[in-house]
Amino acid sequence: MSLPVERAQTIAHVLIEALPYIRRFSGKTIVIKYGGNAMVDQGLKQGFARDVVLMKLVGVNPVVVHGGGPQIGSLLKRLGKVSEFVQGLRVTDAETMDVVEMVLGGLVNKEIVSLINRHGGSAVGLTGKDGDLIHARKLLLRRDAPELKEPEIIDLGHVGEVESIDVAVVDLLVRGNFIPVIAPIGVGVDGRSYNINADLVAGKVAEVLKAEKLLLLTNTPGLLDADGKLIPELDVGRVEELIRAGVITGGMLPKIQCAVDAVQGGVKSAHIIDGRVEHAVMLDLFTDEGVGTLIRRR
Repeated sequence: MSLPVERAQTIAHVLIEALPYIRRFSGKTIVIKYGGNAMVDQGLKQGFARDVVLMKLVGVNPVVVHGGGPQIGSLLKRLGKVSEFVQGLRVTDAETMDVVEMVLGGLVNKEIVSLINRHGGSAVGLTGKDGDLIHARKLLLRRDAPELKEPEIIDLGHVGEVESIDVAVVDLLVRGNFIPVIAPIGVGVDGRSYNINADLVAGKVAEVLKAEKLLLLTNTPGLLDADGKLIPELDVGRVEELIRAGVITGGMLPKIQCAVDAVQGGVKSAHIIDGRVEHAVMLDLFTDEGVGTLIRRR
C-alpha cells in the first residue's frame, strides 16, 4: 500500500532537511543529560530510546547521563524516610546513599539500558564508580547571612561534586559501538560514594570528551526572558548579563552554569531543550528550528 502523496512529500522533506545535520554530526560525540518528564512519561521514554538508537545508527555517538530524583524520593517515602533539601540539594546520610545507589545505579539505569536495547541499540550501564569514571569530593555549602559572624558551612553528607573524570571506559565503549548510560554517582579518595548533580556530571563528561554538543533535557521550553518568551540562542556574555539582571534564577541557574562551563571548557555548544516534547533530541539535532535554547561561546 502506497503512502498518500502529501505524507510522502512531508517524509521526504524531513529526511532531506536532516541530511546535512547527519553529515555534520557523523562521528561526533553528543552528551545528553536525561531527566524530568522525559524520564517518567511512558511515551516520552519510548521516544527518547528511539532517538538515541537512531543517532547511533546514523554515525553519531550519544553518551547518556541520567538523573532520578523523583524515583529516589518515591522509594525513600515508601521506606518511611523523610527527604530534606538544602538549596535544592538532598541531604544524603549513609542510609539515603544506599537508596540512591540502588535507584540510580540499579533501577533507573537498568531501565534506560533496557529501553535502548529493546529498540535496537547496544547500551551499557555505568555508575561513576565503574572503571574509576567519576572522582568525587564532598560538597560543602557556604551560607552567608547578616546575623552570622562568619559564614556557615553546611555538610550535606554523601553529596559530592566532580573532582575529575577518567573517560577511558567511556571511550572504550564508544569505540566498541556501545551507548554508555551513566548514573551520577562518584567515589572519593576515601572510597565513599557520593551523589552528584546529574547536570554537573553531564557537563564535565562533555567537557572531557570534547563533545560536539551537550543537550540538557528540562521541563521548560528552554531559557525564558523577563517576559516569559523563549530565548532561542545566546552567548556566554549574554548569560552573565541575564544572571546579573535576575532573569536566570532558581533551578535554571545551575543548568545554565553547567552549560556555560561546558562551552568554555571546549564543548562546541550546549542546548537546554524541552524534554516534554516528543523526540526533542531529534528535533534539536536534525532540524533547522530546534526546540530550546542554544548557548555558545562569544
